[in-house]
Amino acid sequence: MGVRSVNNSLQQFLDTFVRSGTDAAVPYTAPSGLTATGGVINDYVDGPAIYRAHIFTSSGTFNVTALGNLGNTVEYLIVAGGGGGSGTNGISGGAGAGGLRTNVPGVVNAASNPLTISTPFLVSTTGGNGSGGYTVTVGGGGAGGPNWPGPGTPSIGIYGLKGNPSYFGPPSSPNGITATGGGQGRCNNSSPYAGYPGGSGGGGTGNDPGTSPGSGNEGGNIDGKPEGNPGGAGGSSGNYGSGGGGGAGAPGGNATPGTSSSVGGDGGAGVKVAIAGPPTFTGVGALNPGTGEYQWFAGGGGGSGYAGYGAGGVGGGGASSRHPSWNQKYGQSGTYATGGGGGSASAPEAPSPPNYGGNGGSGIVVVRYQIGTVQTGTAKATGGAISYYGGKTIHTFINSGAFTAPAPLNPPGSLSCEVLVVAGGGGGGSGQAGGGGGGGLMYNPSQSFTAGSAHPIVIGGGGNGGLFPAGAASQGTPTTLLIPGSTTITATGGGTGAPASPGVGGAGGSGGGGGGRWPSPFTGPPGPGTQAPSGGFTAYKSDGGTGRGEPSGTYGLGGGGGGANPTGTPGTSVTIPGNAGPGAAGFPYSVTGITTHYAAGGGGGGDYRAPGGANSFGIGGSSVGGPGGNAGPGQPGDGGNGVMSTGSGGGGASFYGPPGEVGRGGSGGSGIVIIAYPS
Repeated sequence: MGVRSVNNSLQQFLDTFVRSGTDAAVPYTAPSGLTATGGVINDYVDGPAIYRAHIFTSSGTFNVTALGNLGNTVEYLIVAGGGGGSGTNGISGGAGAGGLRTNVPGVVNAASNPLTISTPFLVSTTGGNGSGGYTVTVGGGGAGGPNWPGPGTPSIGIYGLKGNPSYFGPPSSPNGITATGGGQGRCNNSSPYAGYPGGSGGGGTGNDPGTSPGSGNEGGNIDGKPEGNPGGAGGSSGNYGSGGGGGAGAPGGNATPGTSSSVGGDGGAGVKVAIAGPPTFTGVGALNPGTGEYQWFAGGGGGSGYAGYGAGGVGGGGASSRHPSWNQKYGQSGTYATGGGGGSASAPEAPSPPNYGGNGGSGIVVVRYQIGTVQTGTAKATGGAISYYGGKTIHTFINSGAFTAPAPLNPPGSLSCEVLVVAGGGGGGSGQAGGGGGGGLMYNPSQSFTAGSAHPIVIGGGGNGGLFPAGAASQGTPTTLLIPGSTTITATGGGTGAPASPGVGGAGGSGGGGGGRWPSPFTGPPGPGTQAPSGGFTAYKSDGGTGRGEPSGTYGLGGGGGGANPTGTPGTSVTIPGNAGPGAAGFPYSVTGITTHYAAGGGGGGDYRAPGGANSFGIGGSSVGGPGGNAGPGQPGDGGNGVMSTGSGGGGASFYGPPGEVGRGGSGGSGIVIIAYPS
């Protein structure tokens, strides 16, 4: 397989090496770009160029160790953490998105004005820290504010917190690039009533004399390009609506006029920066439902109003409360690693529990550079999306279809292929829950296909996440491939993550993690991995991890889902005291010839967080399994979804103390079949 030690998402391969048709071909030149380390690395094609992107969702170092012949400049995206939405006594402004800086060509805001910084960013093996190291700081999102404590009581802590800045450049140097944290949300219980400033500003409050929004672009222009926009205006006295937080692409929306019928303003739109792959790449940024594209960043949070909520801005902004499908009054958090602003909360109505603003989404830094151009190739078969690299022709099936080697073959005989078959991942459980198991994975480095026969392929879907109190997670569905001899290769769907009760992980290709109902002694058994070899294919699987209850009865922790790693290492079992279990690693392979991709990672386990308790969700396996829910005050903590077309498990949901605040488990990623042979 030529496995290399680079942590890459399989989905990157799908979205970048794919060419439509059966005879696509482009010229080839050997890669000769920079050599560097840091972050999660993804290689992809954009036109004739091959790019390498380093994706940082946490702070680290971009370290340049060698220069090639394609230049010594890099392109970057730097997004700060979004502001936290306000808790409320009635009407709160949405939080602003984190500031956004980029020198990627062609980036524009909603008014089609350019945002691309024109100054090149030069790197060297002796720059940065003196040995090629450049600091990457990823700012966290601001925490959402708690509920207003009532008339005559201190108001400190009601507002959300400002987002934290992100940075890329030499250590402690003015030559680096900084994006400013998003302005936090403000409620209308004390003067001044204007929104807070930030990379993008928070919305103004309603029903008060001072309704002006918070200003954006707090860090100022670079090459004449701003980092964000102001929030929206709130209503004046008698208008119970507040403004939305600003986004990198547009200001926040103003509150709708009216009194008790007023509606909060929408969060401002973010912008698309396709730096980590084509816009359809699902591993980075938020989805724009209108275009069907990902890699949207820095959308503002929605403002609240008595009659209706403000939607979150595209690019990861959180909606305010009173969303018609929620039946709750908490602001929605900004999306992880987008810099989206948190949504504001609605008014408490006794005897309702406290109402919290949404947390700001954490920031992100991505650095990319060209490493070469792609090669020509010839397809000897039909079916799927076809790409060429590393001397191979690669057929990728993300939807059901058929692989056919036409007769006669040239040269004559059978076609020897490398084949990967991955089932859909299992859904994560709900509430102190186990992560979903990765789909079963089958691999054969030399499967023969005879000429003239069609070989049907059925791609399995990911299982649904569990929903409290009724609605268990579902198992992933199988992926099948018919090979010569009328043998069907079946990859079994990933097992379900366990809910807190009864806490038993589901069996599947790889097993789901056990649940963590408290108090102790409680042990949530993991699900077993059941994938079996057949037809000359090797099976890869593992069991899930065990969930447990904490001895004092404060919380429980879910086990990690199993994954298809070659060592059979299970999802992590929980120790008390400790953290929720990470998902097991996925299966590494390098069919493209230039980088390693991962399939069938396990979902991370979810935690329970009582007031003052630990926050300890499990990460997803190999960056393709869904992370466990990140619970907090007023934040149920939904599990993250497994990456599409990787067969990875969904993350288990977290659980926060008050009744009804239970998150939903993440959905499993859909399956895939890849068939490759020498061009």
